[in-house]
Amino acid sequence: MADQAVHKVVLAYSGGLDTSIIIPWLREHYDCEVIAFCANIGQGEELEGLEEKALATGASKVYIEDLREEFLTEYAFRVLRAGAVYERKYLLGTSFARPLIAKRQVEIAELEGADAVAHGCTGKGNDQVRFELTYKALNPHLRVIAPWREWEIKSREDALAYAAAHNVPVSATAKKIYSRDRNLWHISHEGGPLEDPWFEPEEEMFVLTVAPERAPDEPEYVEIEFRAGVPKKINGVAYGPVELLTRLNEIGGRHGIGRADLVENRLVGMKSRGVYETPGGTLLLTAHRELESLCLDRETLHYKDVVAQRYAELVYYGQWFTPLREALDAFVDKTQERVTGTVRLKLYKGSATVVGRKSPYSLYREDYASFGQMDVYDQRDAEGFINLFGLPLKVAALLDIEGVGISRYRAPDYTRFKRD
Repeated sequence: MADQAVHKVVLAYSGGLDTSIIIPWLREHYDCEVIAFCANIGQGEELEGLEEKALATGASKVYIEDLREEFLTEYAFRVLRAGAVYERKYLLGTSFARPLIAKRQVEIAELEGADAVAHGCTGKGNDQVRFELTYKALNPHLRVIAPWREWEIKSREDALAYAAAHNVPVSATAKKIYSRDRNLWHISHEGGPLEDPWFEPEEEMFVLTVAPERAPDEPEYVEIEFRAGVPKKINGVAYGPVELLTRLNEIGGRHGIGRADLVENRLVGMKSRGVYETPGGTLLLTAHRELESLCLDRETLHYKDVVAQRYAELVYYGQWFTPLREALDAFVDKTQERVTGTVRLKLYKGSATVVGRKSPYSLYREDYASFGQMDVYDQRDAEGFINLFGLPLKVAALLDIEGVGISRYRAPDYTRFKRD
């Protein structure tokens, strides 16, 4: 225990096994008041009965706040516009949810005059970093309590035993297979048999998507319209952010779109295997990338790909509230000024294929791309361009020829002809 006493703590509360037993554990070990906070970011039925449960297990007050629109507009859509994907597959649904939850947790702590905040993240995962970097960035005076780094509970069985001993009602059982995190953007699956990277996920595990082979036998077409990189319409009908993504999740899910299975590098240094379902987000990312290919010039598009990878890393690492993220957002915002238009997707058995795109800011001109003579491009100009573009290669070859009589790219590789 630290020397400084804790009088009131705000706990990031989900109602799952871990955070359910943290409430009595905090009261028992810190002799403090516990306020539970749960952010509604699209968990669905997981929110049912949370307030009653938290109060019954010892919380003095419960906050359950609907942050779904902020979650999408200020977090999910920022990551979308940046094109950020971690390690080629992960669309970062859990990563950018944590800073929002932690931000509001800090605000409630300040509102309630609390001197500490707590979370239920384990000491092996990324989420502990995401929560605590946000605490540090927004209010470093708050004490941070991470029970998984303090208590003697080491397993799910230990947690269930503690819950039973303290009369904490939990729906979990020792037979629960997977660890899941769900919000409007995605659902993740970890643990259990997935810890074997050779194990093929069982179909019963999936929640948001049907198996591609069980998807409709007829393709479905969907048009997504963007304004300055932000999705606004589906098939010509305008929707608010929450309804828009909800509808795209349904559309993509019924066609088995958005599944990702990867072994990723955690920030804490170990590899982990996760399976993600992101149907609506996958449709948005596919369409947004295609619209950018129409509206962005070559140099901006290529450099934005570099920025996207760095953006994905800092989001995954929990560095949302940093000067670098703000600076990268300024770059992204500039690139998105003309990313306006519509993309048509063909959905069929797990695939989302781009079959059409249009924009008032399109840089594509059919007459410029044709092979005929035109004012903006004379094919005879290509000779001079190639001579200048290839000049370094030409000079190097001439020097080789003057020195050894042959270009180094034509020198034989005698190692290939070694005798046995």
